Amino acid sequence: MAFNRIGFSTLKYLNMPNITSGAAIVGPVEGKGPLGKYFDIVLDDDLWGEKSWEKAESKMFETAVKLTLEKANKKATDVQMLVGGDLLNQIISANFAARTLQIPFLGLFGACSTMAESLLVGSMIVDGGYADDVVCATCSHFSTAERQFRFPLELGSQKSPTAQRTVTGAGATLLSKTGNGPKIKYGTVGTVIDLGIKDAGNMGAAMAPAAVHTITAHLRDLNRTPDEYDLIVTGDLGALGSDIVRDLIKEQGITLGSNYTDCGCEIFSKEQDTHCGGSGCGCSASVLNTFILKRMREGVLKKVLFVATGALLSPTSSQQGESIPGVAHALTIECD
Repeated sequence: MAFNRIGFSTLKYLNMPNITSGAAIVGPVEGKGPLGKYFDIVLDDDLWGEKSWEKAESKMFETAVKLTLEKANKKATDVQMLVGGDLLNQIISANFAARTLQIPFLGLFGACSTMAESLLVGSMIVDGGYADDVVCATCSHFSTAERQFRFPLELGSQKSPTAQRTVTGAGATLLSKTGNGPKIKYGTVGTVIDLGIKDAGNMGAAMAPAAVHTITAHLRDLNRTPDEYDLIVTGDLGALGSDIVRDLIKEQGITLGSNYTDCGCEIFSKEQDTHCGGSGCGCSASVLNTFILKRMREGVLKKVLFVATGALLSPTSSQQGESIPGVAHALTIECD
């Protein structure tokens, strides 16, 4: 068995990658939420001076990467690899940003789990000695996601109570071989789980079983309990999805206490009427790379289990009547 593997699905990073810096950009609605003061840039409008929402989303990805490098006093030429993706067809936001950045690029698609997936892969690259510095990044945009996955905004379609608002946001993390920041110690690769949910307006319910599967696998592989973490945070399940996680995982004899929350619940306030909260790649990416990392550097949090979740649907699969598979990837981020 591989010497850096624990149990069935957990990886141990022997040379723990250092989180050197992180940055996030969000839209105006996100900026008005409870975490608004933590984000590096809050946009005045969703187009950000571009001719389309898609172009604005790619600009967000590119700028988040540049901000992360600036914080570490590095240039694009100092980085050996860029790992990331987004929600749009053929991950065009990430692809076009990589075209400009000119960093060797590995494009990933994990839907809303892409931040965790990119960190898993980026950590393997650094841990394995294939690069000293790797940037992991992802993004999403409310208007582009609505156009691709649901209804054109011009229709003014009413959302169901179970629906979430796709976060307009981008986040990037610089992983380095050395440094004094928080370290990524373990990663748990998720399994695709599908319990037959077909409603694209109920993503939380579709993804929650995958989150439960990954969290229980992580705890089992490492022989840990939830209370060993200062924070267990899922990606973008929202209010309904995170409630389902608590119920499903309790059936397996595990209780999630007050140290459990969800990025989709944290990024918007109830007064903003986003129904069940936030979703999208940019949800967990923006919360992790600003709010969570800041609290870790301040010493408020020392051990975090970050679990980003993804709904692996597409317009094609929805039109064919397919259900929505879910996946979740987890990382243990610890301060020395």
